[in-house]
Amino acid sequence: RMDGRGRAHDNIFVERLWRSVKYEEVYPNGYQTVEEAYHGLHRYFEFYNHQRPHQSLGYQTPAEVYADRVVILSPRNAEKLP
Repeated sequence: RMDGRGRAHDNIFVERLWRSVKYEEVYPNGYQTVEEAYHGLHRYFEFYNHQRPHQSLGYQTPAEVYADRVVILSPRNAEKLP
């Protein structure tokens, strides 16, 4: 939508993500090089998506929620999942 209605709510999850990235990873680590930042952020996003429970997702990880939806949306593929 381009009318601006509900825009504050559209970005709430993205804003929360970037707040978490800054306060949990970037600020505490104070990267000295772009390479350090690249590897640190890669590790953080792996942690964020696969290990860190999210209150807004019922204390599941994003990966768990995604996997659940794949099974729901594509039951014929369920036997292919680990």
